[in-house]
Amino acid sequence: MKPGMKPVRALRYTLLSIRDLLVSAGPVVLLAVALLVLAYLWLDPNPPKHVTLATGPAQSAYEEFGKRYQKALKAYGIEVVLVPSEGSPANLRLLRAGKADLGFVQGGSTDRNANEESGIVSLGSLFLEPLWLFYRADAAKNAPGGVFSSLTQLQDMRVNVGFRGSGSPLLMRRLFEANNLDPATLKLSRLDQTAATVAFLNGELDAIVFASAPESLMVQMLLQTPGVKLMDFSQSEAYSRRLPFLTPVLLPRGIVDLAGDKPPQDVRLVATTTALLARDTTHPALLQLFSQAARDLHGPAGWFNRAGSYPTIELSEYPISREAERAMRSGQPFLQRWLPFWIANLVERMWLVLGIILAVLLPLTRIVPPLYQFRIRSRVFRWYGQLRDIENRLHDGPGHHPELVRELDALDDKVGRISVPLAYADELYALRNNIEVVRRKAA
Repeated sequence: MKPGMKPVRALRYTLLSIRDLLVSAGPVVLLAVALLVLAYLWLDPNPPKHVTLATGPAQSAYEEFGKRYQKALKAYGIEVVLVPSEGSPANLRLLRAGKADLGFVQGGSTDRNANEESGIVSLGSLFLEPLWLFYRADAAKNAPGGVFSSLTQLQDMRVNVGFRGSGSPLLMRRLFEANNLDPATLKLSRLDQTAATVAFLNGELDAIVFASAPESLMVQMLLQTPGVKLMDFSQSEAYSRRLPFLTPVLLPRGIVDLAGDKPPQDVRLVATTTALLARDTTHPALLQLFSQAARDLHGPAGWFNRAGSYPTIELSEYPISREAERAMRSGQPFLQRWLPFWIANLVERMWLVLGIILAVLLPLTRIVPPLYQFRIRSRVFRWYGQLRDIENRLHDGPGHHPELVRELDALDDKVGRISVPLAYADELYALRNNIEVVRRKAA
């Protein structure tokens, strides 16, 4: 035997055994693949590559937070398309019309039956959105102490309550009603934030109202503008009792500018909470990513909250998404801490189906060994029929049978070319021995 022949034959027998095993297990493997494909198509575990988020007017806090979510989800390969709008009511309309997948909506922007409305879910309340009522110092020169402390003092004043379609006009209407104020006694305007701020600084307006997080550029600018004062809601606790969607908050002294001592004293405000709402048809993996991003973006301490206070799923006006509830309570899923998001998400959303498929396939795997054994042994046993036929013809005519000897020689040659795993070599050699026994009878 040539050198290296034994390793080559051993490798050939090993590959042959593996091939036969794969062929025998083929039906089970094909069934498993088919079930996995069907489960994948049914569950649709991986989210789409882009999602739409309804934000708000230019230079608003909603726009700023939208950009932060856009950056956070870009790390996972998700493109967040920002949809500008007039504000909360407009965002709610976009969600209901299916023109946005998610949107920022201010508390109190919807009707009382919102929790019964189908198709919208909440990812939780993200942050407090105080009501900022800025007024010109010269407009309050006749007020006690030169400051406004009640909405009733705004009568006959030129007040901008916010652009039509934003949440501010609706909120202010409810506050006016609580104070028994007839809007007809006020000179109300509904300019957008930029136009209203320009008119206010030019002296064309006496007061201007924003309902926005402190991250708003307009709020930041007006808080530090000379000659502009922020109204102190001395009745903030009473407002929160009369209007449940409002929360009394305190703007601490010096929080805007410690060195400049701005504001020079604590300012009491009322605030709503802004929620991140989504359509219930939005992919669950996207809801999970937004909820995780919300914990990172809104969890740190802010002007009006301590660290970890937000986001929260308490007192929501809409049903809470299961993905949001899980993210709030458990944080990032275990697999996502160690695996890329796409792999972790796939496993996480299909593990139950994988368990069911495994339970179905396990009994079927028991047929693989007998099928493998039958496939190998059939290569040997199928030649016994021809050998039996030759032996029968030999018994029919005693004597020398050269033609039968030639058939036996041909059969022996064919059998000699059969390849079987070494574990079944004894059956192959048994066949060849039987051929030799018949050949001696025919000689």
